[in-house]
Amino acid sequence: MEFTELKDRLLFAIPKKGRLNDKCLQILAGADIQFTRANRLDIAHSTNLPISIVFLPAADIAQFVANGNVDIGITGQDIIAESNVDVDQILKLGFGKCDLSIQVPESSPIKTPEDLVGKRIVTSFDGFATRYFENLDRVVNQRNGSNLKTTVNYVSGSVEAACGLGLADGIGIVREREGWVDLVESGETMRAAKLHAIETVLKTEAVLISNKEKHGKNPLIDTIKRRIQGVIAAQKYVLCEYNILRSSLEKAKNITPGRRAPTISALEEEGWIAVQVMVEKSKIAEIMDKLVDIGAEDVV
Repeated sequence: MEFTELKDRLLFAIPKKGRLNDKCLQILAGADIQFTRANRLDIAHSTNLPISIVFLPAADIAQFVANGNVDIGITGQDIIAESNVDVDQILKLGFGKCDLSIQVPESSPIKTPEDLVGKRIVTSFDGFATRYFENLDRVVNQRNGSNLKTTVNYVSGSVEAACGLGLADGIGIVREREGWVDLVESGETMRAAKLHAIETVLKTEAVLISNKEKHGKNPLIDTIKRRIQGVIAAQKYVLCEYNILRSSLEKAKNITPGRRAPTISALEEEGWIAVQVMVEKSKIAEIMDKLVDIGAEDVV
């Protein structure tokens, strides 16, 4: 593939592997961005839009978008924070939700992040953690007249194991030099290691991001945003229809307010109306029960 083929195309970066890749491919399909990825190639041209999909390591996407190497991308807010770059976060996508938190052993006397000032931290988010503790060091030192400096050591994955091997005193051996910052999705690994969070420093999810200079210059970016918003809505909401007495409409609207407002039509039978409204899929059964309780009929 020649790089000249990318001219006049919007470059859209997505993670090249992992769970985020699977979700991104589903979103692209739902947004009708059609493409075929050739074997072993990390760039694929859309066949129905002037877009090229660029497959990158998730950790690189925020930097590529900020630098203008690609125009838009999908990545986690944790990656943006770690990369310390300035991009437009134009749409939250509702998946890949995690907490970036400070963890210590359950038996540790350390209760707050300030208790870790001057001690050792291990993390796979060393850029973010270094900035966080540099600021915390400054606050604590100014207040106490001290000159403490927290040491942040990088480890790639298996943070709890790294602590047990001596990079930080965090598991089993309760000493003052203990603690780490890591990304926690379910919390099961940390609970199994007898750790607990003393501070959540960032709540994160996958987002659609854009280069700040290019966001307002290419209308295709907003087109993609709107399409993805439609995909998210279709995944989250379902159309609920029912008939009800007009006198009970206000009660029904309290149960089914809709994304904006319900669609209401008069029926041939006097005093009755038909209602169409979007409701969250996860709540549809409960909502249908409540509608029947206030006299709604033909609820589907």
